[in-house]
Amino acid sequence: MAGTLKTELEDVVWKLEDLYASPQAPPLLADREWCLNAAAEFSKRYSGRLNSLDAHEFLQALKQYEELQERLRRLGSYAYLNFSTQTHSPEASALLQSLREFHSKVHRDTLFFQLEWIQLPDSSAEKLLKAPQLSHYRHHLASLRRYKNHILGETEEKLLTEREPAGRSAWTTLFDKLLSGLQFGPHKRTQSEVLKDLYHQDREVRKSAAEELTQGLEGNLHVLTHITNTLLLEKAIDDRQRDYPHWLRARNLANEADDEMVEALVSSVVSRYDLVQRYYALKKGILGLEMLFDYDRYAPLPGLPQKTFTWGEARETVLSALEGFSPQMAEIAGHFFEKRWIHAPIIPGKRGGAFSHPTVPSVHPYILLNFSGSPRDVMTLAHELGHGIHQFLAREQGLFNGETPLTTAETASVFGEMLVFQHVLKKTPSPREKLAFVCAKVEDIFATVFRQVAMNRFEEATHLARRNEGELSSDQISEIWMETQKAMFGDSVELLDHYRIWWSYIPHFIHSPGYVYAYAFGELLVLALYDLYQKEGKPFTDKYRALLAAGGKEEPRELLSSFGIDLTRKEFWHGGLSFVEELLGEAERLFALVQGQTP
Repeated sequence: MAGTLKTELEDVVWKLEDLYASPQAPPLLADREWCLNAAAEFSKRYSGRLNSLDAHEFLQALKQYEELQERLRRLGSYAYLNFSTQTHSPEASALLQSLREFHSKVHRDTLFFQLEWIQLPDSSAEKLLKAPQLSHYRHHLASLRRYKNHILGETEEKLLTEREPAGRSAWTTLFDKLLSGLQFGPHKRTQSEVLKDLYHQDREVRKSAAEELTQGLEGNLHVLTHITNTLLLEKAIDDRQRDYPHWLRARNLANEADDEMVEALVSSVVSRYDLVQRYYALKKGILGLEMLFDYDRYAPLPGLPQKTFTWGEARETVLSALEGFSPQMAEIAGHFFEKRWIHAPIIPGKRGGAFSHPTVPSVHPYILLNFSGSPRDVMTLAHELGHGIHQFLAREQGLFNGETPLTTAETASVFGEMLVFQHVLKKTPSPREKLAFVCAKVEDIFATVFRQVAMNRFEEATHLARRNEGELSSDQISEIWMETQKAMFGDSVELLDHYRIWWSYIPHFIHSPGYVYAYAFGELLVLALYDLYQKEGKPFTDKYRALLAAGGKEEPRELLSSFGIDLTRKEFWHGGLSFVEELLGEAERLFALVQGQTP
């Protein structure tokens, strides 16, 4: 990172004091004690009694349970955010593990509440769901009962809950520690710094970055493979015990998405892999290369300004784009900068990537970035601020209704990127620059739609192979990776041997099995929404803000009904893909124009 930018970012670190002042702060210790006492009292008062509560009594119990869960979430949020910027710290790691174990204990003692509700006879549950007193929680309660056929007995559920800190969460923490602690190449750089070089204009720099990334991963591939195999097995066991018919059903239920809806999305995207191959054939021509290798995929195009954005410039770009759409949303985004809700610098021990963590309704979200000043980082800032605005607005729904399924969680983030794209495009004068910028957007869409669906195909194949064939070797997993990647790229990109193991650093496979299709869902949904915005103007903005503020109080299809969107129709997904094809056609038109202008 350049010295000036590094200095500028020194103060762009989040103020976790809004959660707790320190790991030993009296309020943190008091909240731990409060949660223990509240859980014991809650269990004593309500365990075994849910089937005898009237609507008023059930509402009181539900509010107490929500308050307890919010306090637990606050503790856990602080521990995770504190750990995320110092994964090498034994103290931060110990706090995270301690609070995960604490959460497991409290959750074990209050698990009866969800289990008894899910197991209530349909007639009793329906009576409560229709009660006016419970109208605010109706969707949350109804959605819990989706799991009625997949829960175990209370004894088994308590046992699994108590063992969780030594299960999946322990392996995901190990993965984060391992990747965050890796040093790549002779200069011992972080993963974020090496990945940035894959976007460098110098081909030799890109090639070197690919080799450094591969060498760093190879030295730890045996551990990464073991973590992957263990979590594949863990999920297979859980799916079998809970009688899920296939590996993705649990994720689909959590996303409030029908299997048929997801299959329509995935099959629609796979059917248009030709767009990927058509684009990279175009990019090869623009770059004047005889062969496009994997490390050339993100090569910047001639005409795209190769500047490093200052933090101030990135902030101004994103806020200006938001201001043009909704001054209120721009004001909310401003809080993240002014009130230190963002952690931006690249530092040793910080986890890679970016996220927006909602924490709890009584506080506010926090954003983590690894900002190096690239144009792509500006888009990442827009993406995460979209999440942050969504989470901030949805706080008014409370903890249970404020949470959105992954399918709609990406709506505001991708929409934020689209606003910034259109904002910058309007200020781009020459066809050459427009071509480069449109191509950059096409690549972003490909990364969000086609790459994520290709990774979904990889995940499905690895889950099925682990269940049918037993433990998988690194080579077996790498072979699946290459097959599913080549299906997307065809002959348009030459995937070299080093690319075989690049599955091993992708955190979604470890943290959230089945997550990735939600990106494609969100992107194609946003393309439809943005098209409506261009047609409707301000009336759309008002409906859009209401959509974000609604959080997860209704099913996605119900929330989107006011926009005239029907997620069950395959034509909807093809409509979004047609927009992608139009954008690709515009890139091809601009390239022909630029070629005609070249002497």
